[in-house]
Amino acid sequence: MKRFTLTLAALTLCCSTLVAQTFNEWRDPEINEVNRVKMHSSYKIFDSTSAAEGAYCDKSNPYRLSLNGTWRFNWVENADQRPTDFFTPAFNDKGWHDIEVPGMWELNGFGDPIYVNIGYAWRGNFRNDPPNIPIEQNHVGSYRRTFNIPQEWAGRDIFLNIGSATSNVYVWVNGKFVGYSEDSKLGTQFDLTKFVKAGENLIALQIFRWCDGTYLEDQDFWRMSGIARDVELVARHKSRLQDVMITPSLDEEYKDGKLDVKMEFTSGVKKADVKLLDAKGAVVAQQSLTPAKGKAEWQAEIKAPLKWSAEEPNLYKVVISASNGKQTTEAYAQRIGFRTSEIKNAQLLVNGQPILIKGVNRHEMDPLKGYVMSRERMIEDIRIMKEFNINAVRTCHYPDTPEWYDLCDEYGLYLIDEANIESHGMGYGEQTLAKNPLYTKAHLERNSRMVMRDKNHASIIIWSMGNEAGFGENFEACYRWIREFDPSRPIHYERAEGNDFTDIVCPMYAYPDWCVKYLENNPKKPLIQCEYSHAMGRFQGVLGLDSKIP
Repeated sequence: MKRFTLTLAALTLCCSTLVAQTFNEWRDPEINEVNRVKMHSSYKIFDSTSAAEGAYCDKSNPYRLSLNGTWRFNWVENADQRPTDFFTPAFNDKGWHDIEVPGMWELNGFGDPIYVNIGYAWRGNFRNDPPNIPIEQNHVGSYRRTFNIPQEWAGRDIFLNIGSATSNVYVWVNGKFVGYSEDSKLGTQFDLTKFVKAGENLIALQIFRWCDGTYLEDQDFWRMSGIARDVELVARHKSRLQDVMITPSLDEEYKDGKLDVKMEFTSGVKKADVKLLDAKGAVVAQQSLTPAKGKAEWQAEIKAPLKWSAEEPNLYKVVISASNGKQTTEAYAQRIGFRTSEIKNAQLLVNGQPILIKGVNRHEMDPLKGYVMSRERMIEDIRIMKEFNINAVRTCHYPDTPEWYDLCDEYGLYLIDEANIESHGMGYGEQTLAKNPLYTKAHLERNSRMVMRDKNHASIIIWSMGNEAGFGENFEACYRWIREFDPSRPIHYERAEGNDFTDIVCPMYAYPDWCVKYLENNPKKPLIQCEYSHAMGRFQGVLGLDSKIP
């Protein structure tokens, strides 16, 4: 494991060290982020313990400021036509357009959405040549707007959250370079504390249609560009929670539970109060802790907890209150479910019982807004799936917005959470990016960041390392990292069939006789077809098979 521990340490160091801009990040596969904050779980942040114990929504927190809405916008057809000084306060954007954020360029009059199955969106004389990408038709969007920092935020650390930017994003504040990020389907966070001032500030973003990371984003769906999820500022107390990993488990008889809560704090936190609340808000267990070197852990035995499953999605809530020794500085909430996900005797078991996966692959696709999904549309998707007796979803083929996981926890859907990796257009032979050392770092980052963000969700019963991206040592590294970090869930990857780097045999479009033959030959792994019927609608079919049902 030493190799992979060192790799992750290098990634963490890179995330915490200020690095200057080179203007070449968008075509350098070794640079996938500059000054990006290390990924953490998607817990809710509140300004008081009572608020954290209440409604599971932190949008009313006075230390949040939405940057959704109208931005000034410039669009160019070719990458070499992009403005290079637009982020300066003195720049005149009078001739620019307006665009709504979040919003996709192509659905707002800038370029055309295109559908591509196998192959990248670039056409013409350009041939696949990773990491090189075209200049022509590589549209670039540049954004500007002002925002005001309240006086009440003085003394806090201020962070920018961008939920999703396709295919990458550069950030400047008040004319100074802040950072850069790739991976269009995971959020990115930047520390703006040193860049902002009380009162009015200027923020500028620049997004490329294609970057070197686009070689890993060849999913079979409509290709669009822009900002697909919320953009906001969050002002955090200097004494705060950094990350939390919550692992609820069950005993060997699947009756009693155990709760393991591992926390990381900034150095200013002197005490942490942790509670487990049931669905009615009653305290089930609680403990006060004193962090040592910024870390604390709480383990509690829970007698006969209500178990979580897709049929009975019983949820509890973990509430953490951080104190600097004088007062509560922030509070946090994370809903959790007591359930197990494991493989025994070639069967996938949840809470010790074999389950039959009846699922779909779901793209984040709104018929009117493209990649921009509202809460109402997500609930509509869940309602339709429930009406058709669907119990499972693969997030094809990238992580979804964090709210989707909250809703699946609440309404009860089994999730296969999939990393934003599909290099289908490169094929599966020796040219696959799974074997390309230039993309080792990107494979590992995209998998590890997904797991670090989503690790606390009960609905996720399987991790998926990606889709249709060949096989090679890059996926071997991802498998080993996930297995070490989270041994509580099986790992899935279709192109790893026949080797030890998938816990599930998960073919595509396998004929029934093939499935029957596999199941009759004393399988060591469960069989779940990850795709069996392809349609250009909102959902793409997945047939779930366990080891007994052909």
